[in-house]
Amino acid sequence: MANHLKNEHSPYLQQHADNPVDWYPWGEKAFQKAQKEHKPIFLSIGYSSCHWCHVMEHESFENEKTAKILNKYFISVKVDREERPDIDKHFQDVYRLMNGRPGGWPTSIFLTEDLKPFYSATYIPDEPKYGMMSFTSLLEVVADKYKNEKDSLVNEADRILRHLNPKEDKIQATKLDESIINRVIGQAKQLFDHQNGGFNKAPKFPQASTLDLLLDLYKLTGDKETLNMALFSLSSMAKGGLRDLVDGGFCRYSTDNEWLVPHFEKMTYDNALLSSVYLKAYHETHNDFYKNIAFETINFMLEKMSEEKLFYSASDADTEGEEGKYFVYSYDKALKSFEKAGIPSKAHHKLAEALHITKEGNFEGKNIIRVDDPKSIDIPYYKEAIEALKKRREKRTYPFIDKKIIVSWNAMMVTALFRAGRTDNCYLKTAVSSLDKLLSTMYPNSQLFHSTLIGKEPKIQAFLEDYAFLGETLIEAYESTLDETYLIIATKLTNTAIEKYYVHGKWKFSRGEFETNADIYDSSYPSSVSTMLSVLYSISSLVDIVYKKFVFKTLEVYSYDVMRQPISTPRMSCMAIRYLKDDIIIKAKEKKLKLHITELDDLSYPFSLIKGDTNDGFMLCNSNSCFGHERDFDGIMKVLEKRQ
Repeated sequence: MANHLKNEHSPYLQQHADNPVDWYPWGEKAFQKAQKEHKPIFLSIGYSSCHWCHVMEHESFENEKTAKILNKYFISVKVDREERPDIDKHFQDVYRLMNGRPGGWPTSIFLTEDLKPFYSATYIPDEPKYGMMSFTSLLEVVADKYKNEKDSLVNEADRILRHLNPKEDKIQATKLDESIINRVIGQAKQLFDHQNGGFNKAPKFPQASTLDLLLDLYKLTGDKETLNMALFSLSSMAKGGLRDLVDGGFCRYSTDNEWLVPHFEKMTYDNALLSSVYLKAYHETHNDFYKNIAFETINFMLEKMSEEKLFYSASDADTEGEEGKYFVYSYDKALKSFEKAGIPSKAHHKLAEALHITKEGNFEGKNIIRVDDPKSIDIPYYKEAIEALKKRREKRTYPFIDKKIIVSWNAMMVTALFRAGRTDNCYLKTAVSSLDKLLSTMYPNSQLFHSTLIGKEPKIQAFLEDYAFLGETLIEAYESTLDETYLIIATKLTNTAIEKYYVHGKWKFSRGEFETNADIYDSSYPSSVSTMLSVLYSISSLVDIVYKKFVFKTLEVYSYDVMRQPISTPRMSCMAIRYLKDDIIIKAKEKKLKLHITELDDLSYPFSLIKGDTNDGFMLCNSNSCFGHERDFDGIMKVLEKRQ
């Protein structure tokens, strides 16, 4: 029997529509029932491609006994975090405050009938393990306490909310200066995994914005180790595992240090951001390897994750209830695929060895395809083998695809298309048509929305990240096409974002049902604040200098956090550096110095070279960035003065 989720558009909510749990979507109907029956609310937040969300559903939400307890003592509410990031963000803050560490998904929150949180967890097992009681035992304890000790739970909830929304919001500011550059590089070197690339230990995420910043800092400082950290990471991530060598595309993160065993879900934002970073690496090195990875990733998204010129949000890790089933191969079936492809039998053993295919397997008795050196693949019959393995996959059930269209994630993907279009013109037309479709679908009557399904009317209004990333895409579109329509729309969106979300140097992520603060820390993708600053900075250069005051004030407000730990805020750190470097040009203009401008066509973006002499310090500038090889920035000014 279907519950109250049956009419919801969210694919994640639809996954739970036939659970025996009497789920409600977030809304007044559920809240009124809780108040009428004086029951606590069990809130479960997740997303459709989340592996542990599936595990908890199978263990608990599909279990009749567990559902009976939930239905008797609680009002159960399901939220798709991708559809309602404002709700998710609020309760992630609640979890962090309650537990002293970041949360994850599924997020499990217990609320009073008045929506006050008093207990929080992530995945809760169906049997006692991981130092936790079983989910059913926890439900019984919470139900008993709510009945007999409700006042203490309400007091705890009030305490949490007071800490969550302090009356005094103290701002610590510090001077932003060029020492941030060496701080970023130094912190990156401390965290760098010299053996496998990337940063920190497993689970390891691609951290595209960190790699992007390192490539920019190499351009600024000429520090080869900075460049090598980025390039080695990009090469290591491409070996196979995190990167799918058969279909293309990158998975969300690796469960080990070697980038071998991922959680197999593929997110649009990862593939968009990594495409852009690999393109930037190509323009820095002129090595086709990086370009080919970027194009392969984009082509995967166009082939598997796109419909009507828009991009789906994610594909699942699980197939038929088994993680990675679609992606992995047994030794015998892999060799049988080689045989069917006409690959000589005498080559099978060495080919399997080169692709890390063994009888024992490298993932739960099966094999993830991997190579030792993706930059130089010299493996006989490699292409034929990959094609044979791809044909075997075609007989399998493809992982579930969440077909939500999310503005911010689509914008990231379209930005990658525009950047690819500057290298290969075939992508430019696709970028333009995708952007135009995104605008017509999600920006009707100058009203921006957050998400929808293709063919459905969007209902959820946009958040700061949607304005920020779409604005960035529009700037990219203008720079690629010189069509001023895109610049006009970007400016209009920016004005609306300032009006809705800007408050004395700080930014709100949402201002509706939940008023939440926007973060400056990059998580799975760059923060909405730093992306908004990037848009403002570009518009200040292209339209009106007045927009720069919003950049300055925001950097001032967040200066302490950025200067203290700049590696944790890579996109924000990049914005601080951009702002600092702009001072050089301003000083030059104030002193009426003549700057010699030369276009550099071989760079990834339309940069200009500002220099005093071919052998002297210089800067690379466009509306998006300004970098120079000269470490002594006052020295650059002296060079320019000397050459007048």
